[in-house]
Amino acid sequence: MNILSIQSWVAYGHVGNASAAFPLQRLGAEVWAVNTVQFSNHTGYGHWTGDVFTGAQIARVIDGIAARGALGRCDAVLSGYMGDAGIGEAILDAVRRVKAANPAALYCCDPVIGDDDTQVYVRPGIPELMRDQALAAADIATPNLFELRLLTGLPCDTLHGVKAAIAKLQALGPRTVMVTSVRTEDTPADAMDMIAGEGGAFHRLRTPLLDLSVNGAGDAIAALFLFHRLRTGSAAVALGEAGSAVHGLLRRTAEAGSREILTVAAQEEFVHPSHRFEAAPC
Repeated sequence: MNILSIQSWVAYGHVGNASAAFPLQRLGAEVWAVNTVQFSNHTGYGHWTGDVFTGAQIARVIDGIAARGALGRCDAVLSGYMGDAGIGEAILDAVRRVKAANPAALYCCDPVIGDDDTQVYVRPGIPELMRDQALAAADIATPNLFELRLLTGLPCDTLHGVKAAIAKLQALGPRTVMVTSVRTEDTPADAMDMIAGEGGAFHRLRTPLLDLSVNGAGDAIAALFLFHRLRTGSAAVALGEAGSAVHGLLRRTAEAGSREILTVAAQEEFVHPSHRFEAAPC
């Protein structure tokens, strides 16, 4: 399995490609990582150093990969934080080139826009680019609940509302949608839900709520969901596999009291989760 992953990169810690690439590699996938930024650490620390690359720079890297004759062997493109419109355009051009070389390839768009605690943290124009262009090209989308509400304009306080929003997002393009950080009226106080929609069916995965605040878990779960959806052809199975693995990763991180997710130390969770949760129809 070959996955072209176009995301940010940090030297210290695990977000973007630094969170997504290793779990995929641990599961046996080849990852062609194209970095949109090179930062010392994630921006949640309040201070960081490094550079943001341009869309033209990213396009040149894709040109080099294409020159190796590799795009026809690419099984999927994965994108996360886009940074600016130029980067978004370079990503979408890469998707078009991959799909032209391999029509069976999938595009998984993690529409990174914001969250409940931060609200929107991307540059102006990025939410519209996500909604109008990236999602239209996507086969799979992995928003969090905040992003689902923002992209669809629908309330998501109930399970019915979340399912209606997923259906509206699917109408924009992606036939498979997996939503993280879901809390509705029937989510217990000590739990967190994820919901996937595909082919008119919906499945929910419920895991215990953990007391921690870290960055990068969403990047990891988008990558793992894509991997298992490619491997099995089932969103329900992919939800269970990805959710179980990331819960184990986060549990280990919480037990260690770490501010960074323990992507390397807890790597066995990606292959053999210490506790398996099953997605149930909802």
